Amino acid sequence: MLEGPKLVAEAIASGIRLDTVLVTPQLAARADMQRMLERAACPVEEIEPSLLASMMDADTPQGALAVAHLPRRGAEALPHRHDGIYLYLDGVQDPGNLGAIARAAEAAGAAGIACGPGTAHPNHPRALRGSAGSLLRLPVAVAVSADAVHERLAPVQPRWAALVAHGGEDLYDQLLAGTLVLALGAEGGGLSPATQRLADLELRIPLAPAVESLNVATAAAVVLFELRRRARAGAA
Repeated sequence: MLEGPKLVAEAIASGIRLDTVLVTPQLAARADMQRMLERAACPVEEIEPSLLASMMDADTPQGALAVAHLPRRGAEALPHRHDGIYLYLDGVQDPGNLGAIARAAEAAGAAGIACGPGTAHPNHPRALRGSAGSLLRLPVAVAVSADAVHERLAPVQPRWAALVAHGGEDLYDQLLAGTLVLALGAEGGGLSPATQRLADLELRIPLAPAVESLNVATAAAVVLFELRRRARAGAA
């Protein structure tokens, strides 16, 4: 379920197969929506706002909904990119966090995301909405173990970096060149033993003393954009 005109537009532009698009009469009357809906290769139906709102997960429905086919694959969905940054999500249960991580990952130029056991599904409406379209574009593997990801990426010889709240090495003191898999765990439980075994190092974001930890999506964005900053500095 793709909720809101932005996600519907992204799906149409990307050629994603849609079964139907539902829009309110008010939204359908807009010239920009009319141009977009003309490109939809599926039935488009107008629907009363209250009925459409009852079908949606969002607290503030935006007048458009599409039923999409979004098949997801396993580890084979991840491309091989030398010097690429990948994310492995280990039990990140909140779909909103998954969406925010995907948005930051695409913005920072990450190569792909792998969702391990216990992680929210990338097709969850809140994940799709929170990603602002990134989960329609970024390579995403679902229901994959850390070992399966490690085997898939073996040709590009990645290092695994486990992001931890306590202990570990200061992010800003570490040389993190080459292909990297950044492993992120649930805020409460952290990383599973199977994922920790693959970690070549543990990274910690230095925080002011009064703050114990960051939200997992915020922490991912901090690391991703530090890596992007370094890559840009190295290319200059």
